[in-house]
Amino acid sequence: MHDQKILLLIILCAVLALPLFAQTNNVADTGAIDTIDYPTPRPPSNVEIKDIPNDAGTALDISWAPSPDDAALVSKYQVLRSASADGKFEVIGETTKGQNRFTDNNTPEGDLFFYKIVALNEVKIDDRQVAVKASESMVFGPVKPIAQWFNTDRLYILIFLLIICAAIVYFISQAKAGKTLYIRKIAGIEAVDEAIGRATEMGRKIYFVPGIQDMDNMQTLAAIPILGRVAEIAARNDTYLEVPVSKSLVMVTAREAVRDAYGRAGRPDAFREDQVHYLTDDQFGYAAAIDGMVVREKPATIFYMGAFFAESLILSETGNAAGAIQIAGTAEPAQLPFFVAACDYTLIGEELFAASAYLSHEPKLLGSLKGQDVGKGLFLIAIIVGIVLELLGVNFLSILQVM
Repeated sequence: MHDQKILLLIILCAVLALPLFAQTNNVADTGAIDTIDYPTPRPPSNVEIKDIPNDAGTALDISWAPSPDDAALVSKYQVLRSASADGKFEVIGETTKGQNRFTDNNTPEGDLFFYKIVALNEVKIDDRQVAVKASESMVFGPVKPIAQWFNTDRLYILIFLLIICAAIVYFISQAKAGKTLYIRKIAGIEAVDEAIGRATEMGRKIYFVPGIQDMDNMQTLAAIPILGRVAEIAARNDTYLEVPVSKSLVMVTAREAVRDAYGRAGRPDAFREDQVHYLTDDQFGYAAAIDGMVVREKPATIFYMGAFFAESLILSETGNAAGAIQIAGTAEPAQLPFFVAACDYTLIGEELFAASAYLSHEPKLLGSLKGQDVGKGLFLIAIIVGIVLELLGVNFLSILQVM
């Protein structure tokens, strides 16, 4: 019994001493690792640096012959760059072994650069890096990225652009010569005379709301010619037109457009400055002010032309409840459903821009519209031809990419 107790005590002491022996062995192993001379891979060679074509002069393509020890010893390659051959080289990128190409996309235009490639052998034991052996290539340079005047990869876009520009110039010249250019009828614009006539019969006002954006917005610019046409018809019918705006510059522009329209109608004396007036720049304050005017004055016709956002349904639903004929036009896709639901007529997207040419019959606008239609037709034909060729297994068009 006494011998058994002694044996158990010896076993317990051995178990407690095992971590100490393990730690000692680890220390010995680490020391052994530190003394091992691990092999260094031979350096890469034949470094070539080329300017990348069709760019803005900010990229260089770097390639090299891999180290002869690429498969056996190399872990990765590092690309180093410096502004001088004797200067400090900085790591700008790296590749895995087996890869021998790198693109330096951050080269300031016009500067000279020097490069070298480093082959690294990262020694790891139990996922722990214990040594790094490196060999460097020769220094190559200087090289300078060059900006190209033309991107030849986009040559086909240039061809399309020249065709469209030629078509626009041709149709503008035709319009100036008095030729009649066909434009598809737009229901909302065809209803302008009817809507203004209804206001004249009822003896009520017409409201024209040119959106909430300033004159730097294309939709606001497109709304001004429409306003001129509406003002001209209203002046001939002796119907009061009111234009509440949310931007001071829009107020000045719209006021001049209405003044000119009254002059063309032969009624310059009927124009009043306060027909075009400023309310507020605040989005919902503007909407609330117009809604109050609609509820109080019950206009017969309301035009919404321009850029509208969250206030679109607030405005159009109030006008609908007041019983007004409403004609809206906007290029904001998210607001179109609200105008379609609450208004009698809606100009969808590019119809707003086409309406300016449709109403004004200005040769430049008509020619531009017809020229753009030619471009759309060409793109549609190109899409159809591309689909047919892809179905037939001819895929040379699919490799055309805008770089």
